[in-house]
Amino acid sequence: MSTAILEALSTGGIEVLGLLPYSSNYTFLVRVTGSEGQFLAVYKPQRGERPLWDFATGSLGAREVASYLVSEAAGWGIVPPTVFRDEGPLGAGSLQLFIEHDPDRHFFVLMEERLDDFRVFAAFDVVVNNADRKAGHVIEDEAKVLWAVDHGLTFHVESKLRTVIWQFADEPLGASLRSQLGALGSVLSDPDGLGGQLAELLTPEEATATLERVENLLLEDSFPPPGLDRPLPWPLV
Repeated sequence: MSTAILEALSTGGIEVLGLLPYSSNYTFLVRVTGSEGQFLAVYKPQRGERPLWDFATGSLGAREVASYLVSEAAGWGIVPPTVFRDEGPLGAGSLQLFIEHDPDRHFFVLMEERLDDFRVFAAFDVVVNNADRKAGHVIEDEAKVLWAVDHGLTFHVESKLRTVIWQFADEPLGASLRSQLGALGSVLSDPDGLGGQLAELLTPEEATATLERVENLLLEDSFPPPGLDRPLPWPLV
């Protein structure tokens, strides 16, 4: 993804266009203006977060950014470019490139056509401990590229994995995922690298737990089975 997009997300002008529907927190569609033109983005201000009992209020935007960094570090590239802005039209919050897509082509539709492409998504969700992988949080752009969005409920130190992607439970990871997870583990163990970044964005305990999830995946060498009393998000889409 172009570094110009990340630069524009980090420093460009932001114009609020409207409130996005069907979001539990205040989420806005905005126009970002950078040195190479304009594009749409999703803006989630901290002060629009609904209080939760298990995630610290004001922390969800940082979790969005951390999810992007993990996806990039593993070479998966499934999370759109995401940054945290200390200042914005409605205050501090996360800003993510908006991906044009057909909302009717969500996971339950796409899995019938290209299920194997979601092995990476399943591994990613285990690593970030995604508590809210709804079918609608998987989208396909106009070029048929798959993206994962909406990662505010991630990185908890306790097991929170709730996802609609359980089709690979107990299956081997495979050589490609093992290699990617090995590389990810290396940077997560580096306090001057991604490990240090996550410790600052989240908490040191959450950064350590992320590395431990990678190590456990490699040790088990298979996708985990559902482990919670309620392993599915709600609503499903």
